[in-house]
Amino acid sequence: MAEKKPTATKRPEKRWIAETLFDDLGFRMTFQVERVLYELQTEHQHLVLFEQPFFGKMLMLDGATQISKKDEFIYQEMMSHVPLFAHGNPRDVLIVGGGDCGIAEEVLKHKTVERLTQVEIDPKVIEFAKEHFPEFTTPVFADKRFKSIIGDGAKYVAKTERRFDVIIVDSTDPQGPGKILFGQKFYAGCRRCLKKGGVLVTQNGVPFFQKSELTSSISKLRRLFAGATCYIAAIPIYIGGHMAMAMASDNKRLWRQPVHTIAQRYRKAGSFKTMYWTPEVQVAAFAQPRFIAEAVAKAAKPKRSGRR
Repeated sequence: MAEKKPTATKRPEKRWIAETLFDDLGFRMTFQVERVLYELQTEHQHLVLFEQPFFGKMLMLDGATQISKKDEFIYQEMMSHVPLFAHGNPRDVLIVGGGDCGIAEEVLKHKTVERLTQVEIDPKVIEFAKEHFPEFTTPVFADKRFKSIIGDGAKYVAKTERRFDVIIVDSTDPQGPGKILFGQKFYAGCRRCLKKGGVLVTQNGVPFFQKSELTSSISKLRRLFAGATCYIAAIPIYIGGHMAMAMASDNKRLWRQPVHTIAQRYRKAGSFKTMYWTPEVQVAAFAQPRFIAEAVAKAAKPKRSGRR
């Protein structure tokens, strides 16, 4: 009788999760998953948190990458420190979105900040962040300056009686619940509740793939503010090169300040530790590569009425 050969044990196939944000361009970025930590379809969006071999903990909302443990510091620092140090004396700050509290943690490092309000539409995001990103949420929720509001950010800026020095819009891409945060009406609401000399910053995607998104936002902002431009950062998890952050204010000097001014404000703030942002990086971030500068230049300028 022939001896039976041992049957090879088939290894389970590894799961891969795809970022579907650029499906209309004909490609996807896929990430190997070591294990899924949390997955949920909320009232507003599909949320999945997983461990990735290189990037570590990763969060996706509706198929778009939001954050990774490996490089989160770049986005969080550039979205917070650039507008706050540009302003120079921010006391009242508003974050629209940002439920993971990463940006809130950075904002609260600024001694001048007396009140930080965060408006997040999805309570499940806050609950999940408290469980899976305690390094952000624990210090933030323990800070008496911080107030968390569950609500629609667009409705909040349209109705609140509060006024802010800086508004940071940490939104998803213009899809699902984040779509409204790229509209003229929302930007007008932000303009309404900014103090004199205040500054608005919004994430505006990767211009190499999302050029029209940037041009559209700058056009809308220029109809409302004396000036609007963008600054950039290189964030590895966001495929496509530079990521753009739009900045708008009635004070155009905010993005034309010298390094020594920003450095002085940094020292006054306590020279807290950063991993990407520096005074030099802040100033250099407004130097746009030509293809981005051309996209910003194409943004419609407000029409000026002549004499009648």
